[in-house]
Amino acid sequence: MTYPAPSSIAPSLALIEQLAHEAISTLPAPFREPATHIRLRVEDFPDDEVVEELGLNDPFDLTGLYEGIPLTEKSTAEQMTRPDVIWLFRRPILDEWVDRGNVSLAELVTHVVVHELAHHFGWSDDDIARIDPWWE
Repeated sequence: MTYPAPSSIAPSLALIEQLAHEAISTLPAPFREPATHIRLRVEDFPDDEVVEELGLNDPFDLTGLYEGIPLTEKSTAEQMTRPDVIWLFRRPILDEWVDRGNVSLAELVTHVVVHELAHHFGWSDDDIARIDPWWE
């Protein structure tokens, strides 16, 4: 039996998650540790309910999603019922990576993670650009 060359195998869910953790480890100090408290989930696609709720025509349109209450809206008196989660969707990320052809997979995953973290931390576009130069 012949197996495909490793370079022709699509990056796995585990690799996308590893790249996301690496992206978090390179955040500026004030955000690095708090970002580790956000749960990372990697799936091939968003589920049908998410696609419908967001009014998407195609699940390939969504590379990432922040699910939680932004820090700017949290109260210390509130009881946390669920952890904040950043969802990364492998197939849409891979499609965008191939379509772009001019960025590494690590750069794209970092970009998606930073964008989702912006929802959590309440970052402005200027804040994002300082952390992710690709945003500019």
